[in-house]
Amino acid sequence: MKGVIRTVVGYSGGQEKNPTYPDIKDSTESILIEYNPDIISYEDILAEWSRMHAPDSQSWSRQYRSAIFNVDEEQKRIAEETVNALKGGSKGKKIYTDIEPVSAFYRAEEYHQDYYRK
Repeated sequence: MKGVIRTVVGYSGGQEKNPTYPDIKDSTESILIEYNPDIISYEDILAEWSRMHAPDSQSWSRQYRSAIFNVDEEQKRIAEETVNALKGGSKGKKIYTDIEPVSAFYRAEEYHQDYYRK
């Protein structure tokens, strides 16, 4: 996406330190997105996420849950609007997406980075 500087695959949303793929602890697989807000907005990123994601499938574990991590109240508001729009278009299906303040982010193992290119 134009305006995205880089993405990093990792783990976030948990309290326990230093999760890894074999020992993810209480974290969730996550993507950290660095972007230039002069080129792409947070709303545009979440719109793309909405097109690529199936938030109406309940996760069987915390590791794979649907979550949006926000850094401030403005991002939280935009995330809530995005999830509410999904609810409106879900034809009565429940949407399983948590919205939480970002917590510590731990970079995943190298074999997870740019996985789609490997």
